[in-house]
Amino acid sequence: MRMTVLATLLIFTGPSLAQNIKPRVNFVKDKNKIDVMIDGRLFTSYLYGDNLAKPVLVPVRTPSGIEVTRRHPLVEMKGGTDDHLHHVGIFFTVDGVNGTRFWNNVEPPPQIKHIKITDMAGGDTQGKLAVVSHWVDEKGKVVLTENRTMLFLPTEHEQEYAIDFSMGLTAVADEVVFDDIEEGMFAIRLPDCLRERRSKGVRPGRPLPKESIKGTGMYFSSNGDETARHVWGKRARWVALQGVRQDKVVGVAILNHPESINYPTYWHVRNYGLFSANPLGQGDFQRQSKHKKNPIIPLRLTLKKGQTAHFRFLVIAYEGIRTKEQMEARFREFVK
Repeated sequence: MRMTVLATLLIFTGPSLAQNIKPRVNFVKDKNKIDVMIDGRLFTSYLYGDNLAKPVLVPVRTPSGIEVTRRHPLVEMKGGTDDHLHHVGIFFTVDGVNGTRFWNNVEPPPQIKHIKITDMAGGDTQGKLAVVSHWVDEKGKVVLTENRTMLFLPTEHEQEYAIDFSMGLTAVADEVVFDDIEEGMFAIRLPDCLRERRSKGVRPGRPLPKESIKGTGMYFSSNGDETARHVWGKRARWVALQGVRQDKVVGVAILNHPESINYPTYWHVRNYGLFSANPLGQGDFQRQSKHKKNPIIPLRLTLKKGQTAHFRFLVIAYEGIRTKEQMEARFREFVK
């Protein structure tokens, strides 16, 4: 009798108890690396060190563990592309800062150098990691201080993990001038199977393509534009790309917060797998625009010593097909 009652209690209380269990975020610190764990499984790693030109987050995974970033050249990927060695995981950098090219370098100098961790706290609804980095030019001079906060969010939606990035760049030099250049700024390098292939792109209502290193992805934006060709060089509140990996539809989205500088951002996206939001490339994008009659108005962001420019983006690694309307609803949720 006692066993019957216990079994009945398990049957009726088990599911409700399980539904109340929230994913927990923990951090595991190692040498030059911080692993971000969700319920004991690796979501992503924050990598830094003297040998890296900039801190990166790689790999980045969906809730079922599917990677949506390229690791090369940190990890050799057999049969994968080996172009653009400076494109690894998620990174934040830009060319033309007081003449220093921070974007294209693979080895220091110059360097965006991790200095310290200011906050690292796990939790049941989110994990918070705050860090300080110095942007150091070729001569070893600190040009900018970067204060970055990353909130790792596993619980808002069952089929996604998200990272809320907030970066402040503060001028250390007497004056810091950012060139208007397409090579920047908040970027993700996608794996080969998610490269854009227009004829094989994932669209609602169409048969799913088979996974291929030639690519299965397709970009789409808040403007209603589709493909890298039509998204590139335009402003948009958000851009997403979705394709097929391990027989599942997976996607990556970058959402730009209105508090971020020069909102809505311009986009530097390429069909070979570069996915980048670049609010500072205004003049360069306008110069290359098909609408040549429009005036070119460079942003040419300039900071005096002590002044700060703020950047904020939400990255979503998700599973399942999402429509423009669904992404727009997710954007409204982010900014409310």
